[in-house]
Amino acid sequence: MALASSALTALVPLAVLGGVVASRIGQRDLADRIVNRYGLTGGGAEAVRQLFSPAAGEDGSLGLIGVLFLIVSVLSFTRAAQRLFEQAWELKPLSVRNTVNGLRWVFELAVYLLATGWLRVLLGRGRFELGASLCEVPLTALFLVLTGRMLSAKRIAWTELLPFGVVAALLTAAYSVGATFYLPHLFNTYATRYGAVGAVFAMISALFGAMLVLVGSVAVGREVRDELDRIAQGQRPPDDEVRRQWDSVVDQMRSRWRSARQQISARHDRGGPEGP
Repeated sequence: MALASSALTALVPLAVLGGVVASRIGQRDLADRIVNRYGLTGGGAEAVRQLFSPAAGEDGSLGLIGVLFLIVSVLSFTRAAQRLFEQAWELKPLSVRNTVNGLRWVFELAVYLLATGWLRVLLGRGRFELGASLCEVPLTALFLVLTGRMLSAKRIAWTELLPFGVVAALLTAAYSVGATFYLPHLFNTYATRYGAVGAVFAMISALFGAMLVLVGSVAVGREVRDELDRIAQGQRPPDDEVRRQWDSVVDQMRSRWRSARQQISARHDRGGPEGP
């Protein structure tokens, strides 16, 4: 959820700014692109246009405060993604010391979004755009491997990131196909209930799903890489390894449940009525 929130505050202003630039060079603005991409109609299409289209008479430019806010929002998102890789690979946090790499990654993200957008224009035909989603798999895998490499300040090797990139690319393609089917319903439903702000609710929901795919892919990719390393070294887990790990998880859950019950009982006793 933290990643999705950071992505919303960073990517939406970037998308609006990019849409303004595209409209100035004769391309369709961002609102029309989103409406056509997901086939939005009615309240959903209207909410997206109200959110992303600049107001009449406005040129869409950013002032100094707007530029500073945009930079802070983008760097906040990059550091959130950076912490994801640092925690998964148990690396020492770099925090703001990795700011330069974060800015470089934002440029890579912009190039990746332009490339995938171009693929959608060329191959995005049909209800679920399967052709475009399949062609994006190798591009997405490469981008995500570069993401882990750059946001970790090159402390994670290419070979360690490759399983993550493959898993994440496949899951992202599947999520993209599902989003093509479900997002129009989501936008239209939220817009009907909440107006233009409903588009924001729909976007945070969509970003939450995307970040869930990312986090799950990082965890799976790290475990796959570790398992491949153990296989290469000829290591074999004991026959009862799975059972022992399951028993450990069950014991931990029971211990936490008992602790929670004791805390609730203690609070109840302290908050009870006093005697005469």
